[in-house]
Amino acid sequence: MTDVVSLAAELLAIPSSTGSEGAVVDFASKWLIARGWNVNLQEVTRGRSNIWASRGRKSGVTLSTHLDTVPPYIPPRLEGSRLFGRGSSDAKGIAAAMMVAAERLVAAGEKRVDLLFVVGEEKGSDGARAANSLGATSRFLINGEPTESKLASGAKGSLRVTVRTSGREAHSAYPHLGSSAIEPLLELLPKIREVEFPTDEVLGDTNVNVGTIRGGTEANIIPGNAEAELMFRLVGDVEPVRALIKKWARGKAKLDYGSHIPAQRFRTVEGFESGPVAYTSDIPLLPAWGEPLLFGPGSIHVAHTPDEYIDTEELRKSVDTYERLVKTLLAE
Repeated sequence: MTDVVSLAAELLAIPSSTGSEGAVVDFASKWLIARGWNVNLQEVTRGRSNIWASRGRKSGVTLSTHLDTVPPYIPPRLEGSRLFGRGSSDAKGIAAAMMVAAERLVAAGEKRVDLLFVVGEEKGSDGARAANSLGATSRFLINGEPTESKLASGAKGSLRVTVRTSGREAHSAYPHLGSSAIEPLLELLPKIREVEFPTDEVLGDTNVNVGTIRGGTEANIIPGNAEAELMFRLVGDVEPVRALIKKWARGKAKLDYGSHIPAQRFRTVEGFESGPVAYTSDIPLLPAWGEPLLFGPGSIHVAHTPDEYIDTEELRKSVDTYERLVKTLLAE
């Protein structure tokens, strides 16, 4: 049986930032085909495909995660009990654990398990949106994100918002002839912290991150345009949050709303440790794949960082947990 740490390292050695997943999709699909899986590649955009692998006509449980990562690429390295590299915790280590767990189940005679690996999760989730149109037959979807090896009882949603301000360009030696677009944006952004956004007993506070700021063209030109991208982490209905954002920006900036993923509550299973998480997943975009659960080894606290890693012992234990979780759900 394949060693999960070795398989994870092979996946980590293939750069696959969002938009450039072709090579890792090719590796994973060939790995599955070589082991007897029926593999269906669903092209999302040119050179980028989702992987749906099955062993029979109908499945009871689908194991799913994403193969794309955030940039930049960080090659794998093993230091003691930690496997470092981009995607080690989010989510190539998880993909490896699912592949090995599924192989174990098949070796034991269980064919009612599918694998779904999608692209694009880190930027808009176009892979999951496409995958929901496939003819899924599973009753349960176990999605993989780094939950510190706990079943997630709930997850925050997300809302992307671009805030734009405008001014009038002029020579910087004569500022009275122009109007800066950057200064009102810098004045507005700190005030987002003063807005009382919704809270939830389980999921906690609504969070907001000012992720990017762009504006102007040159230091000697009064800037005519500026913008900032904000990410809100939602704990409930999005509409009250939209209303508060609109009130905050009224008369000062224009708003463009991007992707929205609602907050979620998930099923937990007796005998498995559980707790809420603050991030989003592809689950809301995959309703056709069955009742959702969320579980994975690794910590979101190191995901997207230069020192991203996964503990190898936790990774190996997660294979057992995926296997046991699938068996528990199929026994219902």
